[in-house]
Amino acid sequence: MKRAIPVVVLSIAGLVPVWRYEPATGAATSVAAEPAPTPSAASTSASGTASGTVVKGTTVNTDKGPVQVQVTFSGDRISAVTMLQQPDHPQTTAAVPVLVSETLKAQSADIDTVSGATITSGAYKESLQAAIDAKG
Repeated sequence: MKRAIPVVVLSIAGLVPVWRYEPATGAATSVAAEPAPTPSAASTSASGTASGTVVKGTTVNTDKGPVQVQVTFSGDRISAVTMLQQPDHPQTTAAVPVLVSETLKAQSADIDTVSGATITSGAYKESLQAAIDAKG
């Protein structure tokens, strides 16, 4: 019985942060210099520029918010990846540079998921793969 009271008290203390947790409900922010496309724009598009071919991936809606990438190709190589839409969440903000870096190293969507941003990582890879496929 002496152990039961501390166990109950510590269990309640451990559950309080879970009860108080509120997921991010803010609108997605655009990381790119151009305005973010509307959430209804779920298709890919490609255009040529002086610096290479720019391709937008599909918009992937997640529980945290929409995710969309824009990929710049120099020939067949991925030279840059920009997040057009991403969830307004600290873990996502921390994961994006890692995802972009890994993409540039791998030159494909076959990259590891970032721990703590599993949902965003999956959506990033899906949008990235759509952009790579659209490039052909």
